[in-house]
Amino acid sequence: MDWWTAIFSAAARAGAGVQLAAPDRQGAAMDSTLIVFYSHTGVSRRVARLLADQQGWPVGEVHEKFALAGRGPLRCVLESVLRLHPRINYNGPNPADFRTVVLVSPVWAFSLSGPMRSFVHGHRDTLQHVAVLMTMGGAGASLAAREVAHILGRQPVLTAGITQKEVEDGAATQRVQEFADALRPGGNRRQPADTAWSPLAG
Repeated sequence: MDWWTAIFSAAARAGAGVQLAAPDRQGAAMDSTLIVFYSHTGVSRRVARLLADQQGWPVGEVHEKFALAGRGPLRCVLESVLRLHPRINYNGPNPADFRTVVLVSPVWAFSLSGPMRSFVHGHRDTLQHVAVLMTMGGAGASLAAREVAHILGRQPVLTAGITQKEVEDGAATQRVQEFADALRPGGNRRQPADTAWSPLAG
């Protein structure tokens, strides 16, 4: 046996009892946060992307399975008032792999948007901690969050609402950061105060 072979043999024997632990990807995910959003007009998309950019959290999107041409405000309002569950597709990470899921959705006529209602209903058995960030014309976040609580059978860990005006004038940047801060352990998890009503946003 030459000296190179002797060196490699000794190294192999020394390392034979050492096992490198594989990274616990599932454990890492279980301690993290996922953003899931549905947006009809683009407002909720902007809020979700803002939150993702600020915090570095991954994002999933809810789509209507059959997008109907000419889908107007009246149809959206009726869908929410009648508590309909439209068929959807979800594109994004598996929500069951995350400890906390932040739902970003428009408020339609003081109700949860239909596509987000379908998502929550379909994933209610696997969602762990749920936070709700609603976009609205002026009011209704607390009522839409109450609907989420009814579907889940428990209260969201945090509820907040952002108006379309706040998104357009830039005030949403600070509001979204405050939401993320409140979501952390020890944060101030105040419920939103609804203001003037506007029937559709998001």
